Amino acid sequence: MYYVNHEQIDTRLAFVPTLTDACRRLEAAWAGGGEGELLLHLAQERTLYLAIETVTDVGSLLIDAFMMRDASSYEDIVDILAGEGVFEAPTAEVLRELVGLRRALTQEYTSLDRSGLHPMISRLPSALESFAERVPAFIRKEMI
Repeated sequence: MYYVNHEQIDTRLAFVPTLTDACRRLEAAWAGGGEGELLLHLAQERTLYLAIETVTDVGSLLIDAFMMRDASSYEDIVDILAGEGVFEAPTAEVLRELVGLRRALTQEYTSLDRSGLHPMISRLPSALESFAERVPAFIRKEMI
């Protein structure tokens, strides 16, 4: 029998709508002429970072709960989940690209390009929504 920390997973998945809303608001702000606004740049960086943490936290909880192989990197967390059928390849592609931004956001933040809307902001909402739908479905399927 598996021990799934439903509380931690549910808490993190419940945060996904906040992230998708932030992405959509950031996209609208840039479309409305927000180009060059420092606060918009910092807001998008924080949104991307929180999305990374959400995906990797949930991923790590799933890997531990279902005794999947240990991940060797953040990208590997996404690869393991995709390989186990938690979500489809298109979602995995976006999430892999997302977690690949972690190093830049946490270590190379002084040299980030802050010239406009990051392309991930537009692609992220649908991937996060899919992630938030597929994780509980995967858990239900595995618990049978």
